[in-house]
Amino acid sequence: MEEIKRVLCLVSAMNTGGAETFLMKIYRNLDRTRYQMDFCVNVTEKGFYDDEIKRLGGRIFVIPSKSENIKKFKFRLSEIIRSYQYDYVFRITSNAMGFLDLKIAKQSGAKRCIARSSNSSDGKGVKVLLAHKLGRLLYDRYVDVKIAPSDLAAEYTFGKKALEQNKVTILHNAVDLKQYSYKASNRIKFREELGISEKTLLVGHVGRFSKQKNHELLIEIYKMIYQKVPDSRLVLVGNGELQENIKDKVKKLNLSENVIFMGVRADVPTILSGMDVFVFPSFYEGMPNTVIEAQATGLPCVVSDTITKEANITGLVKYKSLQDSPDEWAKEAIESVNLDRKDTKEMFVQNGYDINTVTRKFETVIFE
Repeated sequence: MEEIKRVLCLVSAMNTGGAETFLMKIYRNLDRTRYQMDFCVNVTEKGFYDDEIKRLGGRIFVIPSKSENIKKFKFRLSEIIRSYQYDYVFRITSNAMGFLDLKIAKQSGAKRCIARSSNSSDGKGVKVLLAHKLGRLLYDRYVDVKIAPSDLAAEYTFGKKALEQNKVTILHNAVDLKQYSYKASNRIKFREELGISEKTLLVGHVGRFSKQKNHELLIEIYKMIYQKVPDSRLVLVGNGELQENIKDKVKKLNLSENVIFMGVRADVPTILSGMDVFVFPSFYEGMPNTVIEAQATGLPCVVSDTITKEANITGLVKYKSLQDSPDEWAKEAIESVNLDRKDTKEMFVQNGYDINTVTRKFETVIFE
């Protein structure tokens, strides 16, 4: 019997971030009679996906982060790779400094090192940008396979030359189309949970409360929507370090009765079916999972023009500049609402966003 090939995935924590969710979608659909995924994280707190990983047969290792203790990080990572004889090591990275982890992996005996870009910017200033550009130069030395969710993310992390020379494999942020499809029953169920009628305009957002996601502008946009459509609500799914700041802002604008903080939820497909429009004013993204998932349920989306046009799979995405006023965003959001949700399944399949297609490609790129 052929030995199962295992890949060690290096991530900060297995919570509900876009890159981690991408990995879990792949993991659920992986041919686990041939392949397995293990995870190396930097937090002792239990991650959102930890129990599911263990049920699927994966291991979870906890090591210090580089910023916490670089020497212990190097020692523990090397020890794990050597002890378990990992041939395949996979690193999710928002910038080119991810090469450091893969350098350690190579020096510890890994035969195939894979880096996946997760962003089209890092938003952290000049010093990080310079370090990022330096890191790009070292990627070829330690990285065997380069992966990105979009051309924009590929160019940012690996450079324009690598993209033009076809040295980057584009693996889309795929969707399980059985799970993510519009269901009228889900719409009714979620609206009943909120205690709102079918006529109430439900604006939504799914994402971590971080500077990148730009919740400050989102609240200003909803303020203008509320002025135009008083029978409306804003649903915010997720958690994060800026959540309390956003709650304070909502309170100051007297919108507490209309803005609903849902926390982290496992029933995102149901929630998306309940929404009327998805508003996503991020400063930057690689290829936003949630915008892809929203379209899979036929939900109109209004997003910032910093997001790659590749994200518009269905024609349901409208782009707005971050320089546009909240009022202009609000008008676009209201005008985008279409209660006759269209079936987008064929568009996803034709454009290579079906999870089964992407998983088979992942298996080939990583293990073959």
